[in-house]
Amino acid sequence: MSGAALTPACSDEQRISRKQSLWNKFKPLLWLAPFVLFFYLFQLAPMVWVFFNSFQYDGVFSFENYAEVIDSSFMMQAFSNSIWLSIWSSVIGLAIAALLVSSLRRVDSKLRDGVIAFTNMSSNFAGVPLAFAFIIILGVNGAVTLLLKQYGLIEGFNLYGRWGLLAIYIYFQVPLGVLLLYPAFDALQDDWQSASALLGAKTHQYWTQIALPVLSPALLGTFIILVANAMGAYASVYALTTGNYNVITVRIASLVSGDLFLEPNLAAAISVILMAILAFITIINPLCQDSCRP
Repeated sequence: MSGAALTPACSDEQRISRKQSLWNKFKPLLWLAPFVLFFYLFQLAPMVWVFFNSFQYDGVFSFENYAEVIDSSFMMQAFSNSIWLSIWSSVIGLAIAALLVSSLRRVDSKLRDGVIAFTNMSSNFAGVPLAFAFIIILGVNGAVTLLLKQYGLIEGFNLYGRWGLLAIYIYFQVPLGVLLLYPAFDALQDDWQSASALLGAKTHQYWTQIALPVLSPALLGTFIILVANAMGAYASVYALTTGNYNVITVRIASLVSGDLFLEPNLAAAISVILMAILAFITIINPLCQDSCRP
């Protein structure tokens, strides 16, 4: 009798416990719901809109926008300039960042923390303020430009051309490279170089045969991220050249916000090609890192 009376209570307790476990399981999903909504509104929805509108030409489905991009030497020059700036700024920025991080591991902790804090701050110094700073320092009448010309150290340097843009790209690539590489250098043990020296290895042999193979996945991953970062740069380039230098981000902006010709569907096709390039870079990143692991 008493056992039969306890059965419904036990059943109620089990039901409450089951509901509580379900609530605990789905509660994190409720917290994620706002982020999922924002991700859809500001990431997925624009990408889907751009993708479908890239195939719209005079109100009908067509590949004409892509054909126009491929057949246009002006558009191909924009892609070429963007890729050239991205690759070279990434190579040089990665080399400078690697040397800086390697040096930071051998200095006092307070100085190291100060340099990292400054690097973190300078990584956010981009866009119009960065372009304005470069104009003041390295413009036609910039302080450093006039000083170097006075001593005959530079001739014909043009901040508003390819090499000037490369300089500004390198500037904002170095802090990002430092922040990405700094944790990776913790994989190098301090006694490895001493042990290799005891075995007769020279400094360059230590770096080429021990350190670089260990760091190669991080170096390659950082390089790919830097390329993607440079490919999408817009504000600094536009502020520096007022849109007169032909890079792909400036061309996209001119097609959707220009004063004369508005061709959003053509801009969508260029954006899809740019997204495909960045997606390819993102996909090969883990594949290359796996192949580079010692």
